[in-house]
Amino acid sequence: MSRHFKYSVLATAVAASLAGLVSVPAFAQSADAETTSLERVSITIGRGQLRSVQGVNAADFEAATPGTSPLVTVARLPGVNFQSADPLGNYEWSTRFTVRAFSQNQLGFTLDDVPLGDMSYGNSNGLHISRAISSENVGRAALSQGSGSLETASSSNLGGTLQFYSSDPLKKFGLQAAQTIGSNSDRRTFMRIDSGSTGLGEFFLSYTNQNAEKWKGQGEQRSEQVNFKFVKQFGDNRLSAFVNTSKRQEIDYQDMSLEMIKRLGNQWDNTYPDFGAALKYANTVCGNVINKVQTPYNATCDDAYYAGSGLRNDTLSGVTLDAKLAENLRLKTTVYHHSNEGRGLWYTPYTASPDGTPISLRTTEYAIARTGVVANMEYEIGSHVVKAGLWHEDNNFDQARRFYATSPTNVPSPYVFPSNPFFTQWQYAFNTKTDQFSLADTYTVSKDLSVGFGFKSLRATINGKLLVGADKPNDSITASNGFLPQIGANYQLSKTDELFAAASRNMRAFQGASTGATPFATTAAGFAAIKNTLKPETADTIEGGWRTQTSQYQGSLTAYLVNFKNRQLGTQSGAGIQGNPTILSNVGGVRSTGLEAALSLRLANAFTWYNSLSLSNSTYSDNVVSNGVAVATSGKTVTDAPDQMFKSSLGYDNGTLFGNLGLDYMAKRYYTYLNDGSVPERTLFNVSGGMRTKAVGGLSEATVQFGISNLFDKKYISTIGSNGFQNSDPTGTAQTLLVGAPRQLFVTVSGKL
Repeated sequence: MSRHFKYSVLATAVAASLAGLVSVPAFAQSADAETTSLERVSITIGRGQLRSVQGVNAADFEAATPGTSPLVTVARLPGVNFQSADPLGNYEWSTRFTVRAFSQNQLGFTLDDVPLGDMSYGNSNGLHISRAISSENVGRAALSQGSGSLETASSSNLGGTLQFYSSDPLKKFGLQAAQTIGSNSDRRTFMRIDSGSTGLGEFFLSYTNQNAEKWKGQGEQRSEQVNFKFVKQFGDNRLSAFVNTSKRQEIDYQDMSLEMIKRLGNQWDNTYPDFGAALKYANTVCGNVINKVQTPYNATCDDAYYAGSGLRNDTLSGVTLDAKLAENLRLKTTVYHHSNEGRGLWYTPYTASPDGTPISLRTTEYAIARTGVVANMEYEIGSHVVKAGLWHEDNNFDQARRFYATSPTNVPSPYVFPSNPFFTQWQYAFNTKTDQFSLADTYTVSKDLSVGFGFKSLRATINGKLLVGADKPNDSITASNGFLPQIGANYQLSKTDELFAAASRNMRAFQGASTGATPFATTAAGFAAIKNTLKPETADTIEGGWRTQTSQYQGSLTAYLVNFKNRQLGTQSGAGIQGNPTILSNVGGVRSTGLEAALSLRLANAFTWYNSLSLSNSTYSDNVVSNGVAVATSGKTVTDAPDQMFKSSLGYDNGTLFGNLGLDYMAKRYYTYLNDGSVPERTLFNVSGGMRTKAVGGLSEATVQFGISNLFDKKYISTIGSNGFQNSDPTGTAQTLLVGAPRQLFVTVSGKL
């Protein structure tokens, strides 16, 4: 994209958004205000809320190619930066979802009020939304970019929250089936049966199976899901329950560097299924001893491995009772359970197998068993709406690092959980108990003015028990804050316009795991050094803006300021030659300012046009000291925080024919703290469309749909920081990038009875 065109696009977006900021009808403040939407304008702007809230409804999810991650659809909203190396956004090693410079593990995610943790790859307390539910069964989503709802069950939301809600069973008996085929042998089958209304309630049961070959290299991404949901309405009360299962097997793409992309090209990948090629690398350039001779090490050893993969089996279930206890008193209670078994596989040339083969299979192994309850009570008394919330979770997370024998005649499959390790490097049993209490009051001062005040109290205690290994922490740590306040106000300027403002403080609890940015990813001495001094990350957010809504458009304009404190980073104390451990440290703060605009228009009876614009400036406030050396990060731009993003989507739907053309622009992103390593701006176009007919061949509805991602086949880098961020990368050799997928085509045929 040329500089002239880039700024023309941004100027047009600003003008369009400001032009939309004229008048809208008021809606009463309610618990579901963020879901209020115009019938003919699908993306909602959060009318009546005291804070910035925007949403996406069922029509938007249905318009996406089946199997597309719900995060791709939500990514159209302002402030959101989403990345993935596969065209549908499901490859979990590569997915990154950031909001206002807060990374994915600093946000909060829920499904039907059940916490999903931070949805990171090695998640210790949840699971990714693409595993939690089939995309066809997602009904709506609400994103709070800054001040998340106080009652949201999350211990990680320094920034905003993203709340997903499943669709309800249909009131009428029905069957539906869909078959998708596409590029790289993509094939997805979806089937669902709805019971319709019965004396016992309604339910649906769905089955999803998807396989797709990688777009480069070899190997498949496989997924199989079963979703069940039950709903019973009795009087003013509602009982619902769901059980969702998921089995996922993903063969990895190789992490790249700028130097590798230049030298080897975008199509470079691991050697799977050619074990001989991987063995040749290990024998010649990886510094192994072959026939009692030490071979030299060369950095090209890391150009390609045999394979890597991610294996995950999950069952997520919940039961919710939304009860009317009195005329103005409601209590909604959800009890949930989540079990997970997972493996992260890597065929490493750095640890030999017992038979002397210079490659072994290294795993990081996961097992989650967590149970919790979320209860929220709402009481209307006079001009006040008082809410009280409670969340408790007991989470047992087991994690281990193991190695398995690999030989030319017996190569373990990357699709199967391995057995009989020859070495366990370490094994942990973590127990995390999380308790959160919230209390809030929204006071309607007048017909035009509402104000709100509340707070939450959060405490998370981690007990880490070392089962196997030495010189690692065997201890506990607690993150606690009894008063995390939130205030807000909403003023109705007219029937069509309103102002809102909010301020909040949030805290992110420590993570109970042995890998990643956790207190336990160090030695016993390192943990002892920080146990009583390490402070949880906190963030103060101030935001305010203007919303408008009419029967033909919705618009919003939001400005924000964020002060992020006690940022945590793994650093080394003292000089490197001293051999001191890498430990988690508080390294200062981040200051972010920004402007976000959104405009959703009804251009004509069948045409809609949605635009969102994000302008931001996020910088580190302090230098960092590591290995006794100061790293001059103060004033540098935050990694993976583009300062400009623009999304536009032009849609058409006359009931029979439908289509959508989307544009997604993202500015340059840094992957080094000193800002000497970056990936360039990119603009992607996507197109979709199709035809639906009623009452054909015994079906109540039949649909043919196509989707093309990366329409103009642009070469670009999608994910940055896949292996973490570096202080500096002047030679472009940091292997922490993933290449974006080329143009891909998908076709779906579906029918309903």
